[in-house]
Amino acid sequence: MRLRIDDDNIFERLGLAKLKELSTEFYRRVAADDDLQATEVSTGSIGIPRIPASAGALVFDRKGRLLILKPTYKGGWTIPGGIIEANGETPWDACRRETREECGLEVRHGRLVCVDFLRPRPGRPGGMRFLFNCGTFRDSELSGIVLQNEEISTYQLAKVDKALRRLSGPVRRRVAAAVKKPGELQYLEDGRPVR
Repeated sequence: MRLRIDDDNIFERLGLAKLKELSTEFYRRVAADDDLQATEVSTGSIGIPRIPASAGALVFDRKGRLLILKPTYKGGWTIPGGIIEANGETPWDACRRETREECGLEVRHGRLVCVDFLRPRPGRPGGMRFLFNCGTFRDSELSGIVLQNEEISTYQLAKVDKALRRLSGPVRRRVAAAVKKPGELQYLEDGRPVR
């Protein structure tokens, strides 16, 4: 059987009618809506892959201590941050929102210092992790920390070496990479530098 690329019945001839239906619907949506959100496509049966993503904040005091948080929903310590919403939220917006929600701090400035790609494993979806250095906060700002009690039980300003010992493995590796080479963007895969 000879098929032409422009053959309207190519999908049926190959027994791929469902694929034609899905691809036609996908292109119809894209043509109709320039602002098509990834969530619309990925939650349908079209099957465009989605990668979970989160963003975190490095917040320091004037003594160079790092703000760390003790979550209620998992062991160990972490930094302010969380999941990027699927509504088109950017990593920077998620960093600012999560920091405000978890500890009441308004982040105004930040610089991307680390990106970590985590491969999926059984029971873990993997994804992308973005880490921003949000700079030094005044004592008056830090004294106004208000914790989100449902998620955060306490906080601490710790010297970086002490903070690294308390942070969970994946977060620890990202923070360590970022503070080891300040001023440079670090790219990691599964928490390790790519060489």
